[in-house]
Amino acid sequence: MIFETHHLAHGSNLELALKSPPRGDGAGLVAVIGGGRGCALRVNGPVAAVWLPVRGRLQLDACNADSVAVPGELRVTEPESRIHAIGRGSAIWLALLGSPAAWRRALSGVVELSAPEPVLVPARHRADHTLRRDVLAFMRAGDDRRRNDRAEALIESVAALQGAFAPAILRCPGRTFAQRRQVFVRLQRVRNYLAANCHLDIDNDTLARMASYSPWHFIRAFRAAYEETPHAYLVRQRLERARRLLCASPLAIAEIALASGFENRCAFSRLFRERFGMTAGAVRRGGSVAAMSAMR
Repeated sequence: MIFETHHLAHGSNLELALKSPPRGDGAGLVAVIGGGRGCALRVNGPVAAVWLPVRGRLQLDACNADSVAVPGELRVTEPESRIHAIGRGSAIWLALLGSPAAWRRALSGVVELSAPEPVLVPARHRADHTLRRDVLAFMRAGDDRRRNDRAEALIESVAALQGAFAPAILRCPGRTFAQRRQVFVRLQRVRNYLAANCHLDIDNDTLARMASYSPWHFIRAFRAAYEETPHAYLVRQRLERARRLLCASPLAIAEIALASGFENRCAFSRLFRERFGMTAGAVRRGGSVAAMSAMR
């Protein structure tokens, strides 16, 4: 399953050129373990990848978008010709990379694949405790056999997370499952962009162009798939960003509201309380343990 493994230490750089094999038989996945400030990875594709930060922040420049992956999430990027990743701070992270054929071969061992390419759907998934434990076990594996055993557990987790998209795919417009899945992939690209850029002023016309839809068809398809409008999702992501900043940033609450995309402080305060059941000031002061647990 794992064709080769690379380790990146503090300040090191690695450039990989991964190509689809001529017969399309997949070969295997490439694992990259990054540990230390400033270690960087450049990949020339087409390459689909799974990114798992364990500590610190992982800056990703993939699929013509720049974003940050943080501990507690698993990031999936679809086949892209060029990918650049760099660890920020004392970052520790794992990347699993491969051609579409390599991923199809890896996933076929744990799930039945009937969908066409792309095999992986671009997404941001929550990485639970079990998944984070499996990532650490993979990193600590001392030989190829143990590493492949741990890799199988990781691939199973990725397949399970991606499988949760099935109901949303079925709600997408299209005559066949393959058509619905292609629509969902396009919507996911937009949704991921919104999550990474929620603090910006983004209108539906811009988002519709990204999905190659008219504004009316885009809003209709988005709402069908995710059961909420693009605007509702954008506001939710802004509130989540504000909550994170309140817990980790010294900025004043008014500055955090503005940095999260809210120009109206009163509207921010009302929406924040409706979303989390407590005021932004209470979050800043720490709040109760039960309330904070409920917000996660």
